[in-house]
Amino acid sequence: MKNMINEQISLDKFDVSLLTALQADVSQTHQQLGERVGLSASQVSRRVVRLQATGIIERSVALLNPARVGLGVRAIIYVSLVRHGGEEGLAFEREMAVFPEVLTCDAVAGEADYILQVVAGSLAQLSDSVLRKLTRIQGVNSIRSNIVLQRIKSSTELPLTQCI
Repeated sequence: MKNMINEQISLDKFDVSLLTALQADVSQTHQQLGERVGLSASQVSRRVVRLQATGIIERSVALLNPARVGLGVRAIIYVSLVRHGGEEGLAFEREMAVFPEVLTCDAVAGEADYILQVVAGSLAQLSDSVLRKLTRIQGVNSIRSNIVLQRIKSSTELPLTQCI
């Protein structure tokens, strides 16, 4: 059975198995992946190229441990703008695109306009370099933050079993 993604990209069970294996460990060779999903290395190679070309595989990265590199403080920050939409939103989004401490910035519906995941080396750095910068961005009305005490689950793996 095949599933259509964006009405253009078709994933079969081999694609889903391959993507699941890559999400778990992208450093595997095509030979290792092939053994795992039941394909030859050349078939894996062709499929990976196709999955990259279609944008399903956006990029391959190394996942770092924030605490081990000195960024042990994580916060979830809720930002509300003076006006919903318009130039304030575009200006805020441009600022977030180049704000290195911001790991994710999501535009949301609800009490806030944006939810940010932010890392810092200490609470003082969070306050000084992050919250102060945020309050100075034109159009920001209010900021509410929560400090993460303990991470219970963290995953970058999508639940692909729902795709077939």
